[in-house]
Amino acid sequence: MAEPVGSDYQVRWLEEKVRLMQGTIDYVEAMVEGLNYELRVRDIRIRELEQENRRLRKRLEEQAPPPPSDASPQAPPPFVKPNRPPGRRKKPGRKAGHEAALRPPPGHIDRVVDVPLRHDRRTGGRLCPHCRTPLEAGTFKGHRRLVEDLVPARVEVVCYRTASGYCPNCRRRVETRHPQQPPASDLPHAVLGPGVLAEAAALRVEDRLPMRRVCSVLARSGLRLCAAAVAKQVRRLGRWLGGEYGHIKSRLRRSPSANVDETGWRTCGRNTWLWAACGGEGRHTLYHIDASRAGSVARRLLGESFGGTVSCDFYGAYDAAGFEHKQRCLAHLLRELKETARDSPAFAAGPFYRRCKRLLRDMLALKKRWHELGDATYTRRACRVEDRLEALARGHARDTDPDARRLASRLLRHRRELTPFLWDEKLDGTNNAAERALRPAVVMRKVTGGSRSEQGADAWAVVASVLRTAKQQGRDALATLKELMMRHWAGEEPGLLAAD
Repeated sequence: MAEPVGSDYQVRWLEEKVRLMQGTIDYVEAMVEGLNYELRVRDIRIRELEQENRRLRKRLEEQAPPPPSDASPQAPPPFVKPNRPPGRRKKPGRKAGHEAALRPPPGHIDRVVDVPLRHDRRTGGRLCPHCRTPLEAGTFKGHRRLVEDLVPARVEVVCYRTASGYCPNCRRRVETRHPQQPPASDLPHAVLGPGVLAEAAALRVEDRLPMRRVCSVLARSGLRLCAAAVAKQVRRLGRWLGGEYGHIKSRLRRSPSANVDETGWRTCGRNTWLWAACGGEGRHTLYHIDASRAGSVARRLLGESFGGTVSCDFYGAYDAAGFEHKQRCLAHLLRELKETARDSPAFAAGPFYRRCKRLLRDMLALKKRWHELGDATYTRRACRVEDRLEALARGHARDTDPDARRLASRLLRHRRELTPFLWDEKLDGTNNAAERALRPAVVMRKVTGGSRSEQGADAWAVVASVLRTAKQQGRDALATLKELMMRHWAGEEPGLLAAD
């Protein structure tokens, strides 16, 4: 039976449609290939034009005239400190007529070396050391020339022959130990003695050297260490001095006043904060590295029961810490006045800037005359200064200048915290003690970039606190570290630096 005519027509129509679509595809592919060819030609032309452009620019730079010599130099970026203006500078050194500042003579002589004049073998006379001419008789003199020199250090290897035995009461093997011997350990190499440990810690913390530079300094004496070994020994020393660190903290909490400040620190590549607290009449300093900058850190350092006066800046965290008595730093206020006047000519020309700066300087000058003025005169002037402070703050609380209004509001808010130093002989009107304690740490942060581990940061804080406190008490840094190590090894109670 034959198929319907309609089906044949549909098949032929579809075949014709397929042939048309195939032709369209071939046409599109030809167009794409043509466009790709044009793109390649244009890319080649662009590269040629770029090369020609660079060649012409170089030729233009070579043929351009030099800039005029009187052209104004380009201003430095804002983070670069500007050059000092030209003018007469103060001559270094002491003024004419002042007594010279010389080093004191040595207290002892270790070695005496005679340096005689040359003798003539035939006549026995004494000769000139330069031209060998006989010297005139009767002109001979003796001289005494003192020379201070360093003796090259060397490594001393000590073998401690100890003895051990089993104790039935302690139920363990006990071993004898020399006072200068570190804790015994079964190592194939020698352990480091207290002198090396103290020297490495002082170079790292007090002299602020990187670990590799510490190794280089020790290598001059013949002792070869790697940076990891130095870092490990500093961490061990931090653990050994932990008891002394706790006693310094306890002594600081008993102080009638404390200076507190903070700055940034890097630990394990993260931003943390280095806190410094000074007290005990300038005899104790405590460092602490914490992830927080909140006032609760300062409260933990000084203790919940601290009832003394805290000297600090105007950072708001000290308000949240809940200290009952505070002394704000007048140096910070003077510095902010100067910077605001530099940035705002209208503020510098206003009356608030001049009156506030004069008032703060009068307050600091009055405290310096504590022993010079009588009690009645000093009290009268201190009360007058407090009245001037309150009148200044209230008079400019609604000043038209926003900077003057802002600073006047600060004076009014902290007016009771700006004058306590006028009534306490041992209290300072600035926070310079904490600022000076942070300055060596800031230099070390710039040199080393901070700490690479939390254990290293804690160890640095402990060793730095001990060294800073020893320096404040007039102690030798190396001798103090060795003494504290030997006291810890002997099981003695810490607290050497916490004594009054």
